[in-house]
Amino acid sequence: MDIQPLVFVGIDIAAKTFTATWLHQGQSLAKPITFAQTPDGWQSLQQRLLATGVAPEQILVVMEATGSYWITGATTLVAAHFRVSVINPAQAHYFAKALLKRSKTDAIDAATLAQLLQPASWTPPPAVYHEVQQRLHQREALLAMRQQVRNQRHALLQHPIVVTAVHDRMDVLITTLTEQIAAVEAEIATALDQDAAWAAAAKRLQTIPGIGVLTAATLLTTTLKFTVCDTAEATASYAGLVPREWSSGTSIARTARIGHTGNTQLRTSLYLATLSACRHNPIIKPFYDRLRAKGKRNKVARCAAARKLLPGIQASGTATAALR
Repeated sequence: MDIQPLVFVGIDIAAKTFTATWLHQGQSLAKPITFAQTPDGWQSLQQRLLATGVAPEQILVVMEATGSYWITGATTLVAAHFRVSVINPAQAHYFAKALLKRSKTDAIDAATLAQLLQPASWTPPPAVYHEVQQRLHQREALLAMRQQVRNQRHALLQHPIVVTAVHDRMDVLITTLTEQIAAVEAEIATALDQDAAWAAAAKRLQTIPGIGVLTAATLLTTTLKFTVCDTAEATASYAGLVPREWSSGTSIARTARIGHTGNTQLRTSLYLATLSACRHNPIIKPFYDRLRAKGKRNKVARCAAARKLLPGIQASGTATAALR
């Protein structure tokens, strides 16, 4: 029988710190406490929680899958036998909105609230996640460095006199960075093959026109192989591709629009996949063309195309029957 948690802990994670608050039977056991985002900080949190006298197995820690800051804490707590649940940030946003506006009819559905109050326990990702995710981050950094040097070289060439040695060193840097990028990309493909389940998911994703190995790798790492988001709609929300409508009763305060929230890496990878799909995918291309023919702006049409593409992506990533 599953042991019911007695203490619920909510953690808000930032780059350098994290803040924790915990409840027992709906009552706060302590004021919110801020810890350093370091191994010592997570150790201090564990000591505080154990001081409640409740066994780790009966303490449920809930945190958002925001950026990459949460993974260390979640892994550390699971290793110490605490129960951990990692939720979609959109769930926390709408849950908080509902709690603050209890009398409004546009509060989130009660079933969703119940699901949030009893979130599924989190399982640490396999080693392949770290192998791929860290290389993807390094590739992004290398691409940024190469672009910076290219920009500097372009600026240098505007000078009336160009020092050959300076220009040549820039060329060497660009060549070296290009070689490093290629090496990292090859390592990403190799790392994916080290885990049978992830390799199979990556291959299924690549059967969708517009998705290559790097996009597949990004999709798998940002969603933890689609365990963070269990539906295409949840993935779209996590990526920030769902228009947000601000309303009260029957009065709409502003037009629904795509904001800047969501996981940037996931949104970028979906956008790049959609760019190709809008040209080559036999389902997405006519859908996108119809929207453009109706006068929809390019950004609106592409976001709609990305959401149209997501069910197939979600199905491929989770080994369910995909709709191409």
